[in-house]
Amino acid sequence: MWNYKTPGIPDEFFERTEKVPITKEEVRTIQLSKARLNPGQTVFDVGCGSGSISIEAALQVENSGKVISIDYDPNAIELTKKNIEKFGVSNISVISGDAKEKIPKLGKADAIFIGGTGGDTKEIVELSQEKLKSGGRIVIGIILIETLYSVLSILEKLAFNSVDITQVTISKSKKTTKGTMLLARNPVTIISATKI
Repeated sequence: MWNYKTPGIPDEFFERTEKVPITKEEVRTIQLSKARLNPGQTVFDVGCGSGSISIEAALQVENSGKVISIDYDPNAIELTKKNIEKFGVSNISVISGDAKEKIPKLGKADAIFIGGTGGDTKEIVELSQEKLKSGGRIVIGIILIETLYSVLSILEKLAFNSVDITQVTISKSKKTTKGTMLLARNPVTIISATKI
């Protein structure tokens, strides 16, 4: 389905529903670059939503690696499974349930993406730190200012260094009757860090 090594699968390639969010392709590309993935790695995608990051991460870690996608929303789980089938990837496991209960039962990861968490981001970052291998990367996509503050506060207390904060504001073209305009999307703050 996606015959390129580069990330950035167009959003319209994914199965979508109004009820389940998707990490937009440009933001997804930056998040993937911040994770610094390699073949053979293990990746968690917490709050997987549509599964777009899971799909792209699975392609990056190749068949020798694996991705574990977690979401508490049954609609997200169903949509992620549809996208796994659509893209024909076989190295993704999907887990339905509360990430705070599921993460402690998992093995170690080389990289962890944290997306929509229903307000539990701080606790999920703490749990993820315990599951990351030394040198592992955490990448957190944030929309709310309150979440940004709580994540930065907890990262200072945990065993992370090389903390990077990048805010992304994307505008996409839209044809109108008189020409082409650019429509701005909501800004997203991406925090990435390495476990000491």
